Amino acid sequence: MDMQTDYLVIGSGIAGLSFAIEAAKSGTVAIVTKKEKMEGSTNYAQGGIASVLDPDDSFDLHISDTLESGDGLCSEEIVKMVVRDGPARIHELISMGVRFSRRADDKKHLDLGREGGHSKRRIVHTKDLTGHEVETILLDRAEENENIQIFENHMAIDLITKSKLIKRGIITSEASQTCWGAYVLDDETEQIKTFLARITVLATGGAGKVYLYTSNPDIATGDGVAVGYRAGVKVANMEFVQFHPTCLYHPLAKNFLISEAVRGEGGVLIDSKGNRFMEKYHPLKDLAFRDIVARSIDMELKKSGDECVYLDISQRSPDFIKDRFPHIYQTCLRFQIDISKDPIPVVPAAHYICGGLLTNENGLTNLDNLYAIGEVACTGLHGANRLASNSLLEALVLARRATISSSRQLEAKRGKSFPEAPKWDPGCATDSEEEVVVSHNWDEIRRFMWNYVGIVRTNKRLDRARRRVDIIQEEIKEYYWNFIVTKDLLELRNIALVAEIIISCASLRKESRGLHYNLDYPEKDDEHWRRDTVLWD
Repeated sequence: MDMQTDYLVIGSGIAGLSFAIEAAKSGTVAIVTKKEKMEGSTNYAQGGIASVLDPDDSFDLHISDTLESGDGLCSEEIVKMVVRDGPARIHELISMGVRFSRRADDKKHLDLGREGGHSKRRIVHTKDLTGHEVETILLDRAEENENIQIFENHMAIDLITKSKLIKRGIITSEASQTCWGAYVLDDETEQIKTFLARITVLATGGAGKVYLYTSNPDIATGDGVAVGYRAGVKVANMEFVQFHPTCLYHPLAKNFLISEAVRGEGGVLIDSKGNRFMEKYHPLKDLAFRDIVARSIDMELKKSGDECVYLDISQRSPDFIKDRFPHIYQTCLRFQIDISKDPIPVVPAAHYICGGLLTNENGLTNLDNLYAIGEVACTGLHGANRLASNSLLEALVLARRATISSSRQLEAKRGKSFPEAPKWDPGCATDSEEEVVVSHNWDEIRRFMWNYVGIVRTNKRLDRARRRVDIIQEEIKEYYWNFIVTKDLLELRNIALVAEIIISCASLRKESRGLHYNLDYPEKDDEHWRRDTVLWD
């Protein structure tokens, strides 16, 4: 089945939906999302969106906090652009119907939170369910728009580019570096569909499932980075993997994050003996940047041999805790943890990829007609370490800029016909009866990435990881071409490639900076490494 559309958006989180809603004013939009339309990192985002909305705050302070967090690798121009455009995007969400929390003593004013690394209270939130609120409103807007179609349970396989079109002998010099859409697996019918588009947008989110322990949902398998890299898109800074310091540690809990806002409201980290320890590592103590807090916890656990540390907010009143963190309170209560009385067992977990597909200030990649926005992209905002709650802000701002840029491109293409892309060719592939191979390789990748390419790295660990991923990549290539593609196989293929990219970037950087900490190069080296790590296949 062929689908032709002006815009193809791959991903249905805050970035993809924000883009689609605005783009629908100038053309038709197809959104493909590999599970249910609500499923994604946006829906699970607890903390909120950072923006300057208080008279006591300023753009300069937010810019300074972001640059300091990024540890020398942020693009200052991008930081200024995103921070200054933030308030307009927040007010736009409010006008759509997003119900951000208001101050109890004055409902006219937003209740602004504070998180690690921020010098002021500037986090707009809907208690601890911000992402769910924003996702719900944006989906409602998208679904009521006649120019937008949403295809659930559809997963992108590869982009349609020169390598695909050349089979028909129709490539011109103009089209040689152009994206024309994607081949997409319909997971329900197991059919592979051709989605042709004048503009393609990758908004697929992150890659936390490359690691054994993650706060990300199951869909976060780095699909956008993988399909982009295979098509010739530059990737940058993939060694900078942010490990959120506080994921709930419980045998029955899966991927449940304890928001940084808990520490912002007075929560403190303690060891198994009840002793605070963050003052040993940073002057900001429990409100230090995420890379410092995660690394500090990792060091405490290695010294003590304990399986977790604890986050204690019991000094705040029960009424405050239940009102400010209702979702966290109720979830922990299901595991017999009353956070108004008991410290919360927590461990670091892979949370956010600060690198990604390299883009310009409008989200455009080096492949014509292909944009990348949200966590899949590397815009220069985050540098070596993302400042808390800047991710949703970036998604909103870059989605708007990508819409403006791509709508101009679309206008120039009006009246031009689509190329005749070849149908998907399964060759001699057959159904596989060896799914154990997929599950085994999936598990092995996630384990060696956690053990060898985690919070603290060494040259030997990276070499071990490289040898393992090379062997697994060969196995996957053979398996991929011999058997009919499935969602599980596609995800394995993608996490293997993303793992390889992370290992390559981490091996190239001969220093420690931000989220990348290598015991063999413990110091920062501005002379040689104050630059992006760029890979281009």
